[in-house]
Amino acid sequence: MRPIVFILIQIINLYIYLLIASAILSWLIAFNVVNTRNQFVGAVWEFLYRITEPVLGPIRRRLPAMGGLDLSPIVAFFVLWLIQLYLAEYVYPNVP
Repeated sequence: MRPIVFILIQIINLYIYLLIASAILSWLIAFNVVNTRNQFVGAVWEFLYRITEPVLGPIRRRLPAMGGLDLSPIVAFFVLWLIQLYLAEYVYPNVP
């Protein structure tokens, strides 16, 4: 059972990195540092969007409008971080 909890912690950790990469790439696209017409950038952006949107979409619908400021990655980051801490501190040590 411990390997399953360990794998869940690692998956959450990887997803947090994907959220950070998605936020940074969205800033780079918004400030025209990178162009989505580039095939590689477009493919990476599409992948990150499809991976992170199932988590960020419901959060965006519940958060109030902040005038163009998207706080959903921050909220998702903290929720995933809390789940990861719970698994690491309370579940993993008590699983045989």
